[in-house]
Amino acid sequence: MPLVKCLICGNEFFIKPSHQKLGWGKYCSRGCKWKAQNKGKFIKCFICYKKVYRSPKELGRSKSGKFFCSKRCQTLWRNQTYVGDKSSQWIDGIRAYRDILKRSGKELVCALCKIKDSRVLIVHHKDHNRRNNNVLNLVWLCFNCHFLVHKHKAII
Repeated sequence: MPLVKCLICGNEFFIKPSHQKLGWGKYCSRGCKWKAQNKGKFIKCFICYKKVYRSPKELGRSKSGKFFCSKRCQTLWRNQTYVGDKSSQWIDGIRAYRDILKRSGKELVCALCKIKDSRVLIVHHKDHNRRNNNVLNLVWLCFNCHFLVHKHKAII
């Protein structure tokens, strides 16, 4: 049996002549074979900082240049990044006022009667212009108070 040197670590080992004819026997162990084939990197997840291995093919495939350990982390990042006018479904911001007010951190409480039941709270535009979605122009009102503001000109 011929004596062959491992291409990775340099250890000498024996190989069957029939295997050598087939092109096998270049590496002394599975570990050395893995090192030879492995050209990827360990990269930290952009959200949770967990180390994840990515192959060269996967490294070149990322459009954003960011890498994630799971679909969950990727979705968390996407939902933070593609919000508002960056969203593919954005239409003039007419329907975005509720999300804008939620993200602003304002407490979910009616500005007039101070009720905290989120099932009855809606967003009111102070200047009555639905296209003006500035956080200072938006306020939470319950259905009853919203009716009073529009029909009986109650003051906020």
